[in-house]
Amino acid sequence: MNAEVQSLKSRVSEAEWQVRVQLAALYRLTALFGWDDFLYTHISARVPGPDRHFLLNPLGLWFEEVSASNLVKVDLDGRIIDGQWGINQAGYVIHSAIHAAREDAHFIAHFHTDDGMAASSHSVGLLPLNQRALAALPDLAYHDYEGVALNLDERERLVADLGQKHQLLLRNHGTLALGHSAAQTWSRIYNLEKACSAQVRTLAAPKEAVLIAPKEAQEEVARQVAKGFERQPGDRSRHDELVWDAILRKVQKHSPGFDA
Repeated sequence: MNAEVQSLKSRVSEAEWQVRVQLAALYRLTALFGWDDFLYTHISARVPGPDRHFLLNPLGLWFEEVSASNLVKVDLDGRIIDGQWGINQAGYVIHSAIHAAREDAHFIAHFHTDDGMAASSHSVGLLPLNQRALAALPDLAYHDYEGVALNLDERERLVADLGQKHQLLLRNHGTLALGHSAAQTWSRIYNLEKACSAQVRTLAAPKEAVLIAPKEAQEEVARQVAKGFERQPGDRSRHDELVWDAILRKVQKHSPGFDA
């Protein structure tokens, strides 16, 4: 462990360091899936403690270069508390709004994937075309495009549009998901992105060839998702823990160094 990393670990709590490692793993996983956008888009995490600080990626690094020690800690007013790099202003505006308003927003992921942007530009929104979409729809909100998210007054409207939902299509812009853990946030943004990709492919067919899921099936999936269907009797852990174990295995194999 180099001196810079050791110095940071001595300044922060063990709880903060673990959040840093989890967030860095999410950045690396996003890069492995090809869902990064050069130096842009953002994943954030709330720092444990009373100060209401959160962590963002350093502007200027690829997602595959993000590590626990080079994440930037900021407060809700955008002041850098710890870090050697600057941050993206649009990322600060979006993430500070949600971290301030939602106590359950421990992690927030916002992407600009090709298919996420395409689906966000469909006037009909996300359609009930497949199982992934049906799982997302009951928990999905929309926020109209206002331009690059640089204006602080947009935060109030974004939070109002999000309400108590955990997934958001930012119109003409991209996707967003939040959760109480890194694993839950990844599960939500993964499912939303896959639903968007499926919709883009499906709508390439003639309109009369597209099949909407039956209303009864839509309602049944909504009930199943609300109840939770991932856990089976005898499972060794909760679904989020299984997801997180899988994330760590993939990142440690293909993108080591995130935890330094």
